Amino acid sequence: MKEFRKTQRLMGNQFEITVVDTNETVAKEHLEAAVLEIQRIENLLTTFREESQTNQINQNAGMKPVKVDPEVFNLIERSLRISKITDGYFDISYGSIDRKFWNFDREMKELPDPEMIKEHLKLVNYHNILLNREDSTVFLKEKGMRIGFGGIGKGYAAEMGKRLLINRGVKSGVVNASGDLTTWGNQADGKPWTIGISDPDNARLPFSYMNISNISVATSGNYEKFVSIGGKKYSHTINPKTGMPVSGIKSVTIICPNAEIADALATPVTIMGTEKGIGMIDQIQQVECIIIDDENHIYSSKNINFK
Repeated sequence: MKEFRKTQRLMGNQFEITVVDTNETVAKEHLEAAVLEIQRIENLLTTFREESQTNQINQNAGMKPVKVDPEVFNLIERSLRISKITDGYFDISYGSIDRKFWNFDREMKELPDPEMIKEHLKLVNYHNILLNREDSTVFLKEKGMRIGFGGIGKGYAAEMGKRLLINRGVKSGVVNASGDLTTWGNQADGKPWTIGISDPDNARLPFSYMNISNISVATSGNYEKFVSIGGKKYSHTINPKTGMPVSGIKSVTIICPNAEIADALATPVTIMGTEKGIGMIDQIQQVECIIIDDENHIYSSKNINFK
């Protein structure tokens, strides 16, 4: 058995797909099929293509419901469920907050005008995403509303890539969507997969390792994109309730069986803060989290034991 890998830029992120196989030709076919599957999902969900279903929904906001594929409908339905669980700290209608307020290129010298943000915030409300299962339609109630899958899309794509590979008979592998990853089976030598949890002060040096199999991990961190204004560090994670970036937490790692759920929960925990975030995670079965705050204190949910 050997491990075969393919790295490719997909959904605006670096994806690395690994499969364990005996035959290089077969392995390459598996990897190619997984890439095509992720590209298919990207075309459905992207807001960068006029004809994508996401764009159709956004363009008809406040006007009419849009018929979508069952796959898109179900993903939106699951997203709304996560909004409920997280008390709205996860909200796919955050796309309504204009990007131009927050361009996290180090050019930014001041915070945007709170009044302007307030105006746009009125459009962020997952309750105004109306679904009709019978017709498979999605309707955004307010004109100017926008949805986006930035908080859940990578995890969903990783999960679907894994599903496709398992259906093709791949017994072991990893789909790593730029830090949101899902694993199944074991490495070529029979040992569990080992993943490193990034040290927020040095992303290349993990502060901890975990042996995992059939588990997904997602990390949301402010160590890659942030600005400093008035001596305070603001991360690229925006609180959908205030329209402002969050501060105080450097990284959140979620560990659970499903990459989509791990991806979707990492951001709201970052926004909720340590106490509230861990309080929520402790109530969800089979989900664990590790938080590193700005002072480098490490917190974790109740079932994690650090060696």
